[in-house]
Amino acid sequence: MFEREHGIIVACDVDDMDALKKLVDATSGIEGVVGYKIGANLALQYGLKNIMEEVDFSLPVIYDHQKAGTDIPRMGEKFARACKKAGMKGVIIFPQAGPESEKAFIDAIFANEMVPMVGGEMTHAAYLAEEGGFLMDDAPARIYEIAAKKNVEYFILPGNREEAMKKYHLMLTSMINEPKYCMPGIGTQGGSVTKAFSILRGCPAYAIIGSAIYKSKDMAEAAKDFAREAMEFE
Repeated sequence: MFEREHGIIVACDVDDMDALKKLVDATSGIEGVVGYKIGANLALQYGLKNIMEEVDFSLPVIYDHQKAGTDIPRMGEKFARACKKAGMKGVIIFPQAGPESEKAFIDAIFANEMVPMVGGEMTHAAYLAEEGGFLMDDAPARIYEIAAKKNVEYFILPGNREEAMKKYHLMLTSMINEPKYCMPGIGTQGGSVTKAFSILRGCPAYAIIGSAIYKSKDMAEAAKDFAREAMEFE
């Protein structure tokens, strides 16, 4: 899906269309920026299709519904079809509703000729039961395992949780030849491109970076700094 094996994906979690256009204008054409991620906030305000028509994206766009894959299985096809019509290249899901929903959403995304990108563990505290969260501690591993068996190649890992990345990387590389990783949690949430990419060395890796870029005084320079760090692993 991406032109290179290491780089950054700009998370466009800004408040409005004007801010989105400024962010894309500032970061497009920067070497090492490989794609953009659109979240539910903008999609709800403007509609994915309208966003794609109004903004000149020169790189693949990923949709992150925050959190897709949590509906009943038969809704997977409707969701995937809507993303395809809007022009998405990839779709992020965190299928917390169980294995049947996960399988259905992955199948639907593949059937609509997009790339499923599956997440299991998030970046914030009190997510898993061991930290006071709602999800069983082994849930992310089970989610990643099912995805790998469904021929998913892209996995969303928490870039600010080094031990978690190590654990899931070891598991996934024992199952498939070359998993590809995308990591939120880098930048404002404390994660480091160098640390995350070092853990995942040998596999394609992409840092998903939002506020550390779009809240900076110079968005282009911030993106260049992160991209240069990522490209050192090429």
